Amino acid sequence: MTAKRLDGTAVAAQIRAELKPAVDAFAAKAGRPPGLGIILVGDDAASQIYVSSKAKSAGETGLRADLVRLPASTSLEDLLREVDRLNRSDVHDGILVQAPLPAAMGAGAARRVFDAIDPAKDVDGFHPLNVGRLVQNRDSLVACTPSGVIELLERSNVPIAGASAVVVGRSDIVGKPMAMLLLHRNATVTICHSRTKDLPRVCAQADILVAALGKAAFVTREFVKPGAAVIDVGIARLTDRAEVERIFAPGSPARATFDKRGSVVLGDVHPEVAKVAGALSPVPGGVGPLTIAMLLKNTLRAAEARGAGR
Repeated sequence: MTAKRLDGTAVAAQIRAELKPAVDAFAAKAGRPPGLGIILVGDDAASQIYVSSKAKSAGETGLRADLVRLPASTSLEDLLREVDRLNRSDVHDGILVQAPLPAAMGAGAARRVFDAIDPAKDVDGFHPLNVGRLVQNRDSLVACTPSGVIELLERSNVPIAGASAVVVGRSDIVGKPMAMLLLHRNATVTICHSRTKDLPRVCAQADILVAALGKAAFVTREFVKPGAAVIDVGIARLTDRAEVERIFAPGSPARATFDKRGSVVLGDVHPEVAKVAGALSPVPGGVGPLTIAMLLKNTLRAAEARGAGR
């Protein structure tokens, strides 16, 4: 058995196509497009790629995207002032501060920044007010990656109601909101973490398995119930040949990619899972494009909620 590919790139394209007329309608009524303010602090290479992709996708969908680049030496106080400026802006409906922040800002910097964002503009869904609304299943801006996973499951006709779902990872960004979204759709949800006993056995009971722990190829076939839908949220870049050869079989496309580029991208799920799972999201091309699509959708929702007259 070879798992059905859950194509996040295709689903994200569908979502963006659906958003375009709604964005155009808002712009016609408001006299301006929905606006997204993106703040990037420092020169982290991955973050630069992420924010460029987000800004590009926003522009292609008709949104206004303003990218503010701040040096790594920026103080937390200066960053908070920039957030406050965007909070007060009438042309920015959504605010995104790209994580991670520079380590010099301190361990609690990200939380302070996310808490400072106006909840009505919190398109990442990280503000405690939006998290509380999610827990109570009220209308709210919800974290983009878990929202994208739900879109992928529903549009791929993977049944959620009545399913046994296991989420591996308990982060505020993915694991916890993912569990809430599945629960609100009537799945029976288990959250696993580093202290879960007999983790493979628990995961192998899942009809839907979401891997969001940040460990490359950690989820092997023993974690997976035959026929289960497996969503891979992780992403890592391997540059060690021995590690690549340990994970990928001889003759695999991934080995060819490594030979050509000196690196290969994979997620939390081992390639061998494709032989057991009924459906599997790839890395890349799975959850990543959906995260950006849901960011755009949240920005439009925030703009509509704030009102076209602003």
